[in-house]
Amino acid sequence: MPVTTRHDWSRAEIQALLELPLLDLLWRAQAVHREANPGYRVQLASLLSVKTGGCEEDCAYCPQSMHHSSDVAGRPELDVEPVLARARAAKEAGAHRFCMGWAWREIRDGAPFEAMLQMVQGVRELGMEACVTAGMLTDRQAERLAEAGLTSYNHNLDTSPEHYDRIISTRTYQERLETLQRVRRAGISMCCGGIIGMGESLEDRASLLQVLANLDPHPESVPINALVAVEGTPLEEQPPVDPLELVRMVATARILMPQSRVRLSAGREQLSREAQILCLQAGADSIFYGDTLLTTGNPDVAADRELLAAAGVKAWS
Repeated sequence: MPVTTRHDWSRAEIQALLELPLLDLLWRAQAVHREANPGYRVQLASLLSVKTGGCEEDCAYCPQSMHHSSDVAGRPELDVEPVLARARAAKEAGAHRFCMGWAWREIRDGAPFEAMLQMVQGVRELGMEACVTAGMLTDRQAERLAEAGLTSYNHNLDTSPEHYDRIISTRTYQERLETLQRVRRAGISMCCGGIIGMGESLEDRASLLQVLANLDPHPESVPINALVAVEGTPLEEQPPVDPLELVRMVATARILMPQSRVRLSAGREQLSREAQILCLQAGADSIFYGDTLLTTGNPDVAADRELLAAAGVKAWS
């Protein structure tokens, strides 16, 4: 049966999905995924930290915040050519999308932004999708990124509106939504998801998914992250996420946002091969590929190739 795209999901409906027996949830997610995304291919994305640490935000999960003892500041910001060399290497290893991160509260005009624009142009000239995550931005900055050829801008909501103040105090939820609106107005596709394992309730997870699923149009890309508890951050004592909870989030996101690319993102290193394959079965159709995910580890290229071969799915070419 044809998949219906909705933007009016209630929190109760979403929580009911999250609470389904796991096999029933997987069955529903599989049906939606196969109908909405025939071909069963997985996009490989590579992520590079261009400017690392010293961020003015106080996100409780992040080792790049200047507010935490874990701050990894001190690494020099990368120049254009070394970034493009990494992009070329990622393409040769099979990546289809190259994502670049700056640990900024917001983009500032000047030499670093001009370099960002050159990096975006260079990645696009390689024939790859280009994604940037760099905090808040102005309408004009979004327009200039669009002119440079930017495919997608990442700006996660992280958690529910209700749980947000326990995680971040330096930026409001509304400011995050306004950033997404600027990205949309510029004609750039939206990459927006969240993190589980930060002490939130099931209701919070449903609330986060409700905000995402009721955006119209849906985000083209939805990263589902599991907290990587880093020493020196306020969440360092959080217990690891049950892998099946990540499977449930992926499956529910797939049902709610049928055509979105659901990305299996941070926390994948803690998952067994079998748990990752369950996430693929639940509807994840993108993985971050390579050995580094900003400042936390990620499975290496060889392991990722073996994973896809074991699952019997092909990467985008």
